Amino acid sequence: MRTIGLIGGMSWESSAEYYRLLNELVRERLGGLHSARCVLHSVDFAEIEELQRAGEWERAGEILARAAAGLQSAGADLLLICTNTMHKVADQVAAAVTVPLLHLGDATAAAVRAAGLTTVGLLGTAFTMEQDFYRDRLAAHGLTVLTPDEAGRGLVHRVIYEELCLGVVREESRAAYQGVIGELVAAGAQGVVLGCTEIELLIAPEDSPVPVFPTTRLHAQAAVTAALAGVEGRA
Repeated sequence: MRTIGLIGGMSWESSAEYYRLLNELVRERLGGLHSARCVLHSVDFAEIEELQRAGEWERAGEILARAAAGLQSAGADLLLICTNTMHKVADQVAAAVTVPLLHLGDATAAAVRAAGLTTVGLLGTAFTMEQDFYRDRLAAHGLTVLTPDEAGRGLVHRVIYEELCLGVVREESRAAYQGVIGELVAAGAQGVVLGCTEIELLIAPEDSPVPVFPTTRLHAQAAVTAALAGVEGRA
């Protein structure tokens, strides 16, 4: 089994989900007492969030690149950035290592295409929804990406940073997100990408009238598939 390197802590709430999912998926596929081989570098999110707000993405990328190099030195055979937003610096991180970096956007797009959909709504941080690094990655797979209006983007972003990243899950916020999802569906979205790893703490499939694509789970599934390549037949 290959060792999965996790660049986490952004936030640790979603990184805990990654750890849980990786281990559950390995156990499901190999059975018995099997669990995932993984190493984790968990950053101080306050430092990263400050750099995000200041637009100092290169400095943030340097922090994640050092983390990636350390994970490779610790034995990681493949890497995950455990956050959608920080895929803005994915190329910078990938350049710091020689092992593969599995891009979350690619795993998500593959799931959307496998479902036969071509138009999706995107929920995430303001950075993810408004900048092109993530939308363009999905579009490169032939997808049309819709985002909420300005008020909707502000709502989604605020709930992520002021609630979900702090482990706070509120029913009123779930209802508000459902309203935003409804507007995206009315605009033509056939599905909704939960493009922030924390959103899965709030929105489940039953909370949406169209399929949702939980990026944390999809990323974890892709990582386990890569880690177990050539292993399952011998387990």
